[in-house]
Amino acid sequence: MRQLTDEQKLHLRRLGHALKPVVLMGNAGLTDNVMAEIDQALDDHELIKVKVVADDREQRRAHIETICLKADASLVQAVGKIALLFRRSRIEKKRRLALP
Repeated sequence: MRQLTDEQKLHLRRLGHALKPVVLMGNAGLTDNVMAEIDQALDDHELIKVKVVADDREQRRAHIETICLKADASLVQAVGKIALLFRRSRIEKKRRLALP
């Protein structure tokens, strides 16, 4: 998991503002299929929103931390049930975001 500077986080928050969640994590929790979808979405888009459906704030936070660790992604921002994640694409051709 890569640490982002405040300037990079601000830049990514601006880019992610208009995004819709591409992965919805339901009541079943963090399954292998959900992780596979997150991993694929990060390779395709680099910056994604994930909606984590859990009533307990601590449980949501734990799910987001687990996602970041398993996907080797950086948490840009978490607001309510939505997490904005960033990871450089592992596919060279799909790298499109430049960080300041």
